[in-house]
Amino acid sequence: MPHQELAKLAATVLQPGFVGTTAPDWVRRWLGEGLGGVALFARNVESPAQVAALTAQLRAERPDVIVAIDEEAGDVTRFESRHGSSRPGNLALGAIDDPELTEAVARDLGYELAHAGITLDYAPDTDVNSNPDNPVIGVRAFGAEPQLVARHSAAFVRGIQDAGVAACAKHFPGHGDTSVDSHHDVPLIDRDRAALDACELLPFRAAIEAGVKVVMTGHLLVPAYDPELPATLSRRILTDLLRTELGFDGLIVTDGIEMQGVARKYGLAGATVRAIAAGADAICVGGGLAGEDTAIELRDAIVAAVHNGTLPAERLYDAAARVGRLAAWTTAARRGTGVAAVPRSNGNGNGAKPQPGSAVGFDAARRAVRVTAADGAASLPITGAAHVVEFAPPRNIAVGEETPWGVSAPLDDLRPGTTSIRLTESYLAELTDPAATVLAGGDGRTLVLVVRDLHRHAWLADVITAVLARRPDAIVVEMGVPVTVLGGVHIATYGATRACGRAAAELIAGTPVPAPLAA
Repeated sequence: MPHQELAKLAATVLQPGFVGTTAPDWVRRWLGEGLGGVALFARNVESPAQVAALTAQLRAERPDVIVAIDEEAGDVTRFESRHGSSRPGNLALGAIDDPELTEAVARDLGYELAHAGITLDYAPDTDVNSNPDNPVIGVRAFGAEPQLVARHSAAFVRGIQDAGVAACAKHFPGHGDTSVDSHHDVPLIDRDRAALDACELLPFRAAIEAGVKVVMTGHLLVPAYDPELPATLSRRILTDLLRTELGFDGLIVTDGIEMQGVARKYGLAGATVRAIAAGADAICVGGGLAGEDTAIELRDAIVAAVHNGTLPAERLYDAAARVGRLAAWTTAARRGTGVAAVPRSNGNGNGAKPQPGSAVGFDAARRAVRVTAADGAASLPITGAAHVVEFAPPRNIAVGEETPWGVSAPLDDLRPGTTSIRLTESYLAELTDPAATVLAGGDGRTLVLVVRDLHRHAWLADVITAVLARRPDAIVVEMGVPVTVLGGVHIATYGATRACGRAAAELIAGTPVPAPLAA
């Protein structure tokens, strides 16, 4: 096979990221030379109008380019990373357990992405969060019960694909029962095949039955299927299990190939070649490596692997063909949905300050909130201003560090004069009496303690317990997985998105707000 043809096929199966809010010269040049897709991250997003201009630049070079984004519409948001998601995220939708609402939220998201020219969303997260100590999934999952996750995964797929955006079920064959983050190492899923079929695989089967166009691999070691290779690099898992047993005929894309779950042992190029040989059709890269040099390294490694026989040419042809079929579907879907003619939300016109974003998303967040009150606890809403203490846990790399979260800002909107402080584990560890610092600003005010996954952080549980011993009237707002319930009044939001924070603030303040306006 001529080198130039091989290089074009190799470029077709790449989905690299890049830096900037406009298309770099190298990306535009590569699109003319066969690049099949690109992946957008928070660094590429300023506003919907800016993203639409960016994707128009990309389509000027290749009309059927696949434009992907990692937008879970929850704690993991790229499209709304500057303000926080105006949708509540998967765990909140699972807590409500209304598949029609999940489908509506996904459809609303799909139209917003489609208007901006995005054609593939790396969502939904289809994992069953059966391990509550999971450090990377948590609120990203619809829940811990396989049937619940299955019905909401299918609903999300139907909704977003109705809007002309391809859905992507992840992280196959299931990242929920792990205590390790695959960004850093290889998680082990130590279950037999029967247990995997009854739990992890059930939502993927449902997503496939719903017509999901893409499945993303997880960098997971699953000895029941392959005792040596992580799923992303395993033919037994990608071809024998996903293709043959589950009958998936769409596109298989890898999780970020630079993640340490595969790159540490096999290297960037080695993992890329092994993934394609195993059955992956597209390589996602660029969360941390976003330059042309990385794209060149991967393209050249694929070409060299075909030349030396490591990667069969037929497998590369098949992968590129699947990329082409997805590109054709997205092109036809954009025409079929007529996204340019779909109206966006205009708020409710009652004169109050609107909240930019998704009206259905904010409404869903309100429906998800759950309150547990002890006997004799003060009732909601509060009167007057509050003092809010937000405890920042170690950063989840999947969520990112740039996305705002919390209750203090929306509560100050509703109860002017509200004060706030954000505390970290490292700061509190240096204090003789951390509880005193937490209490310092709360004299005469309602004290609101905001946590994320209290059950996973012993340092945080210790501080909260000490504070509640002195201020049993404090309100605890859990914005993670609500395993541990403490406090006279405990509010669970099932996520830390902007919509979740607003919903909690409204409940605390007892103040309704208008429907959102489109950003």
